[in-house]
Amino acid sequence: MTAKFILPRLCKSFAAASAALAVGAIALPQVVATPALAQQAQEKPHLQAQGPASVADLAEGLLPAVVNISTSQTVKGSEGPGAVPMPQLPEGSPFQDFFDDFFKKRQGNKDNDSNPTPQKVQSLGSGFVVDAEKGIIVTNNHVIADADEIEVNFSDGSKLKATLAGTDTKTDIAVLKVDPKAKKLTAVKFGDSNKMRIGDWVMAVGNPFGLGGTVTVGIVSARNRDINSGPYDDFIQTDAAINRGNSGGPLFNMEGEVVGINTAIISPSGGSIGIGFSIPSELAAGVVQQLAEYGETRRGWLGVRIQPVTDEIAESLGMKSAKGALVAGVIKGGPVDNGTIQAGDVITKFDGKDVHEMRDLPRVVAESPVGKAVDVIIVRKGVEQTVKVTLGRLEDGEKLAKGEDAKKPQSSEAEVATASVLGMTIGDLDDAARSKFGIGTDVSGVVVREVAPNSPAAERGIAPGEVITEIAQESVSSPKDVMDRIAALKEQGRKNALLMLASKSGELRFVTVRMD
Repeated sequence: MTAKFILPRLCKSFAAASAALAVGAIALPQVVATPALAQQAQEKPHLQAQGPASVADLAEGLLPAVVNISTSQTVKGSEGPGAVPMPQLPEGSPFQDFFDDFFKKRQGNKDNDSNPTPQKVQSLGSGFVVDAEKGIIVTNNHVIADADEIEVNFSDGSKLKATLAGTDTKTDIAVLKVDPKAKKLTAVKFGDSNKMRIGDWVMAVGNPFGLGGTVTVGIVSARNRDINSGPYDDFIQTDAAINRGNSGGPLFNMEGEVVGINTAIISPSGGSIGIGFSIPSELAAGVVQQLAEYGETRRGWLGVRIQPVTDEIAESLGMKSAKGALVAGVIKGGPVDNGTIQAGDVITKFDGKDVHEMRDLPRVVAESPVGKAVDVIIVRKGVEQTVKVTLGRLEDGEKLAKGEDAKKPQSSEAEVATASVLGMTIGDLDDAARSKFGIGTDVSGVVVREVAPNSPAAERGIAPGEVITEIAQESVSSPKDVMDRIAALKEQGRKNALLMLASKSGELRFVTVRMD
């Protein structure tokens, strides 16, 4: 069976829960002491060469702050766990009456099977207290998503009803509130996940398969993992056992600080195989603070569309190496719509932080305060320069970006003059071409009319109806301009041509096309 990511849900459904528990013993290999290990043993006596001598004292002090999250949700009878749909039978089938009677009984309503009796679905997850005075508890968003009721179960057996303070789907974090006067709470604090190194020991505490207060130990297996679960993926990978029900639970360092929120696993069966992922505290702490204070996130926003810088694009731009984030477009009305940053710029550093690859930029921008003026280092036409930008708010920018709709002219089939280059048939972008391909009036350049199969342009995913707006960062407005720019690049000894393409609605992207 192929391994898979288990994102929603690591928490478990009561109706579907089952676990086979096996007990075994594994002998640890003998570890030979080295001078480095001997020095470590002197400096950190609680850490031995084969791992922590014991985490009993550490776990004992932390368990009261870790909670089980129990949720319930009302769903229609036909939507409950394990629900089987009514089979479609041929008209006049002798089994029709039998199945009608069977499914009506299962739904609890013999008279009207279009209105089945609602069912209560319960699920479990984990969480932890971060503010005892205010009753603030952190968990995963997918643990409490769509819940009608949320109950927090503590290690001493007490329970409190919880209210939802705020959620963030981009990071899968949710913040809950309980009445701090109803019970004396124990809180834990966030540590610095940036200090965690591959090989450092960590401890996970949670509620796997409903077994509350379960403690497991492992190491940091890797850092900065991108598992394509959201725009800010930067997970800590650990081999500490994480299973269904651990979602939202803390990952501790050996100082008892939370360095991660356990969120996902890779597993072919749904159980732990030693590949788990935790949201780093560096990312989580700011989100938790905003959700607790405002009930929503307030992220910085640059107002650009970006794409990766490939080796071919780097060569076309005259860069020594492929790094940074390539600006494919600027959102109208955004913070840099004044020309501070332009399409074709490569952002290599933001507010003093290096942008090694495209995915680094959204995260560092989002972590910056709204309204902050920051220095951004860009490469524009091969020249590095620094620009000053005042950040907007991402949540406002998302609304603005959705409002950028293109106008669609009426259709026409009139032909225009064409030319052929790099496996493309190109033509003037006149009214007839706009009508034929539905291209907005705010798009300018040279239209791609046809793309030959197996051509250099086809290899790069260029399609008819796209518009070439720039070649090698110089604007083109006619087929002749395109031919001249390609010829000039070949004379310079370039192997690839950097094209800026606009979609029918005006969204921009860069591609490099080989010039054979």
